[in-house]
Amino acid sequence: MPTQQTRFRRWPLVAILLLISGWLLSMAAPTPRPTLYLIGDSTVKNGQGRGDGGLWGWGYYLPAAFDTVRLRVENGARGGTSTRTFRSQGWWEKVRPNIRPGDYVMMQFGHNDSSPLTDSTRARGTIRSNGDESQEVYNYLTKQPEVVHSYGWYLRQYISEAQHLGATVIVCAPIPRNEWAAGKVKRNHDDYGQWAAEAAQQGHATFIDLNQLIADRYDQAGEATVRSTYFNTTDHTHTIEAGARLNAELVAQGIRQAKGLSLKKYLRSK
Repeated sequence: MPTQQTRFRRWPLVAILLLISGWLLSMAAPTPRPTLYLIGDSTVKNGQGRGDGGLWGWGYYLPAAFDTVRLRVENGARGGTSTRTFRSQGWWEKVRPNIRPGDYVMMQFGHNDSSPLTDSTRARGTIRSNGDESQEVYNYLTKQPEVVHSYGWYLRQYISEAQHLGATVIVCAPIPRNEWAAGKVKRNHDDYGQWAAEAAQQGHATFIDLNQLIADRYDQAGEATVRSTYFNTTDHTHTIEAGARLNAELVAQGIRQAKGLSLKKYLRSK
């Protein structure tokens, strides 16, 4: 029968064995892949994301830029939404509960935020700024009063909530429309692009000037080529497949060029 002294001598050995077992288990347990969640409007995911009407969002083609063995990409964008209605219609709540520490959230809104604050068909507009002003309106769709905030204010809420859950956040300026003036595609540096940049800076998120990246490429190609290659003849906002592929390529370029953004380590080599 072991004496009390013998039992005490065994404790260090037991502790060592437990430590070794824990270390072996930790080595054997697979490290979960982080997820990149995309949120935004139809320029990120058009329709059901299957080329509805021959139009595609860049989010469909972005996964090809990544090593998806190490990173998952989930496209949670929803066509027709603004920063306001992506939340009020419940689409953010389909994404937010799944976010874990180490994940990434990339957002691109703005094309629908310029709609009226109140109307009987969409009720999706936001105040045109990055300020903290608000306006109470009557929402004809919900038949309830609603306090509407600025475009930048809504962006900052998404940024804050995603960061609180441990995610790294990337904000993209809205892609340019197929609109030209004096041989140059129109930029959004004085409105939604500027407000997106300001919101990202205030929220300590990474900003990618996707509008500038794409617009510069369009200018290089020329108006005629852009119209015939990246768009159809009736839609000046949504791209066909070639346009979505180009936009996804430039999103990846923006990620690669962003300072201090750990997401770039998951990009495939060029």
